[in-house]
Amino acid sequence: MSNEDNRPVVIVERSSGGLGSFLWGALCGAGIALLMAPRSGEETREVLRSRGRRLRARAQGTAEDLQGHVEDGYEVAKARVEEGFETARDSLTDIRTGAKDAVDAGKATVHSAREELDRRLADARAVRKGGSEDDELDSDDADLDAEEDEDEDEDGSVKDGAE
Repeated sequence: MSNEDNRPVVIVERSSGGLGSFLWGALCGAGIALLMAPRSGEETREVLRSRGRRLRARAQGTAEDLQGHVEDGYEVAKARVEEGFETARDSLTDIRTGAKDAVDAGKATVHSAREELDRRLADARAVRKGGSEDDELDSDDADLDAEEDEDEDEDGSVKDGAE
C-alpha cells in the first residue's frame, strides 16, 4: 500500500440550525451594542425613533413611486389592449364588407348571365319561329320553359343543378 491510502480522513458534520444561530448572534450583537453605546438609553431611543420615522417616510415614498409606476404600466397595457381590440374590430368589419361586396358582385354576375341567357333564348326562339319547323320547335320551347320553371326556386333563384 502507498502512503496516500493511509491518510487520516476528517469528517465535518454541520447542524441545520443556521438560521437560529444567526438570529441568536444578531440578538446578542444588538444587546452588546446597546450596552456599549456612547449615549444614554433615552438618547438612543430618540435616535432610533428618528431613524425609524425617516425609514418609514422613505418606504412610503418608494411605495408611492412604485404604485405610480404600476398604475402607469396598467394604463399603457390597457390602452394597448383596447387598441388591439379596435384594430381587430376594424379588420373584421373590412372582411365582412369585402365578403358582402363579393357576394353582391356574384349575384350581379349571375343575374346578368341569366339575362343574357334569356335574351339568347328569345333570339333563338325568334329565329326558329321564322323557319318551317314552327310547330316542332314550339313544342321544344315549351319543354325548355317547363324545365326552366322546375330549376327555379320560389324566390326566382336558379337551383344548383341547372346551369
